[in-house]
Amino acid sequence: MSRPKGKSSGENATFPILEQYLRYMQAVQEKSPLTIKEYKYDLILLFRFLKQDRDLVKITDDFKFEDIPINDIDEKFLNSITSDDLFAFMIFLSRQRKASSATRARKVATVKSFFKYLSQKKRIVKDDPSYDLETPRRAKRLPKYLNLEQSRDLLEAAEHSESAFAARDYCIVTLFLNCGMRLSELRSIDLSDISEDTLRVVGKGNKERTIYLNDACIRALSDYYPERDAMKKKDKEALFLSSRGTRISGPMIQNIIKRLFTASGIDASAYSVHKLRHTCATLMYKYGQVDIRTLQAILGHQSVATTQIYTHVDEDSLHDAVAKNPLADIKKDS
Repeated sequence: MSRPKGKSSGENATFPILEQYLRYMQAVQEKSPLTIKEYKYDLILLFRFLKQDRDLVKITDDFKFEDIPINDIDEKFLNSITSDDLFAFMIFLSRQRKASSATRARKVATVKSFFKYLSQKKRIVKDDPSYDLETPRRAKRLPKYLNLEQSRDLLEAAEHSESAFAARDYCIVTLFLNCGMRLSELRSIDLSDISEDTLRVVGKGNKERTIYLNDACIRALSDYYPERDAMKKKDKEALFLSSRGTRISGPMIQNIIKRLFTASGIDASAYSVHKLRHTCATLMYKYGQVDIRTLQAILGHQSVATTQIYTHVDEDSLHDAVAKNPLADIKKDS
């Protein structure tokens, strides 16, 4: 494999086997477009590293790491990859790329998935070099969320907004805080997905789930419908519309929420739309006494282990627990 003259043609040019794998992940595994994009990035990074590590290319001022082409990777190259090569890649990620344990864990998952495909599905490689590759330990971080007072302040800011689409924005915030939806799930809601007090949600992997709407959600929807009816509609099915009458976009929802964060006195740089999903889950668990399996169904988590991050307790709860110990009032005899 020789270095091509000049810069590589197409920064993200891959090779046929990799493209077949990505199509397989999309069509058979039903991975989301974002996940496919991450897999592609991770594997391009791996093969660029391997070519550099084997001195098949020379990095110069005019030819950088990002210029390394991988469109010449073939079956012979794939079969030459060893577990030591993959261990070296992980060291490269840690020391040179300064990748976090979470980032490295994702890349390990990508590499293992790719070589499993090569060895078990396509029979391209005889032995899977990623078999002994271990996932880095990830530091457990509690999800960031709004407390009850902040949540009420956010709803109040939305209610008193001077926006021409205040009813829409209030409804968006209400559904986020009461239904725990992802941004992509909320923006994709159609009118036909709502039936009385139930909402059909299409989540990751095109999996459907039903969420029951509480009184706050039903009232917010009822207040929004007249506003929506008055709009010129290009997309007649979409629940949430932009000023142009088209389905509201993800970035627009993010801007709406950031504006309302600021209006309610919440640091918009410290929170995101996804934090409203964390907030909903935490408030339901903390105040609603919702059990973990029910919470899993509401959020649409495939594994209950993912849902368990919301079973944390805050410092006040810990303080109260210690204070309520039946031995807390016992005093020494003087």
